[in-house]
Amino acid sequence: MSIERIRHLPPLPSRPANAHKGTFGRVLIVAGSRGMSGAAALAGLGALRGGTGLVYLGVPSGILPIVASIEPSYLTIPLSEDDEGRLAAIAYGELVDLISSMSAVAVGPGWGQSEDLADLLRRLYAETACPLVADADALNLLAATPDILTSETSHRSVDGRVLTPHPGEFARLLGTDIDRVQKHREELAVRFANDQGVILLLKGRRTVITDGKRLAVNETGNSGMATGGAGDVLTGLIAALLARGMPGFEAAQLAAHLHGLAGDLAAEELSESGLIASDLPRYLAAAWKQLALADPPSAAGPRHS
Repeated sequence: MSIERIRHLPPLPSRPANAHKGTFGRVLIVAGSRGMSGAAALAGLGALRGGTGLVYLGVPSGILPIVASIEPSYLTIPLSEDDEGRLAAIAYGELVDLISSMSAVAVGPGWGQSEDLADLLRRLYAETACPLVADADALNLLAATPDILTSETSHRSVDGRVLTPHPGEFARLLGTDIDRVQKHREELAVRFANDQGVILLLKGRRTVITDGKRLAVNETGNSGMATGGAGDVLTGLIAALLARGMPGFEAAQLAAHLHGLAGDLAAEELSESGLIASDLPRYLAAAWKQLALADPPSAAGPRHS
């Protein structure tokens, strides 16, 4: 199989001077569970800093006050939950009308694991018409119930589904071990993306982004980003770029670069050891500014003056 290596970033999405919030799309993030309110909030902050117009967080009703108190700029939607504070399967019925008006959906951060969540994911993955980002516990549920990926009703457009595993999650999806994943990152990522009809973003040092035909390797980022919640910010950022109309591969590639660049800018001021996930949304603004000033932008990494 011939793979095209992409070495330059895509053009940044435009922001017309006469735009309104509807111009930049609507993102729905279905996230969180009891004790995991931060995952939902961080994903929401990532989407807001991605420049989308409206961000909705669908969360278990019990944690909605916590999530809503973290940031006033996103909207919160209470959803049915089980006795353990996880989303119930009937939450799909509470979301279906809203989903029809969305530009992109993200699922998985902070979910936990249950049969109800597997049923919820099955319907979201198969029936959501707009692009969908699956991360974290959604990936673990895909690994445990692989029929969701292989179902004939699954949305098999490469722009339609973006999966963002770290090496451990990807190993579970493949039924292999982390060591094999790390030794064959590009080969395994390309094969999986091609076989499943998805965009795959394999996290870690030199994050791999592929649609099975093209491959890009991200060079931004640092060890300070190896901290809980950093991936949730990336999930929201990818969803925002999809909502702004970027194709799946380009959205994932640009998001990985911006996310890593935000981490690099944060580490310059705060140190790698002192960096936490909630720093990343704040530094995404500076990352956007630096990237916009770069001439031309390059996938090779941030340009420091």
